Amino acid sequence: MTITDIRIRKIIPEGRLRGVISITIDGELAVHDIKIVQGDERLFVAMPSRKDDSGVFRDIVHPITPEARQQIENEILGAFLAEVEARENQPQENI
Repeated sequence: MTITDIRIRKIIPEGRLRGVISITIDGELAVHDIKIVQGDERLFVAMPSRKDDSGVFRDIVHPITPEARQQIENEILGAFLAEVEARENQPQENI
């Protein structure tokens, strides 16, 4: 499995939800609404989910193996943090 594209859809500077991401896998499968969440100790990736009839959120798409989860999380967080840093380093325009 190769993540062939990562798109940062939204960056949120404050609060627990820090961003929304879309990825493309092997140039053939897109996964939207992946969330970057600020946990108590670190940022983590939350896969797209839906609330069921009992009010419990269940993942719609998720990696099966711990290795796949780690690979996806590392690539997404790397791209997200690089984008945040790039935006912070952009010169601010005076209006």
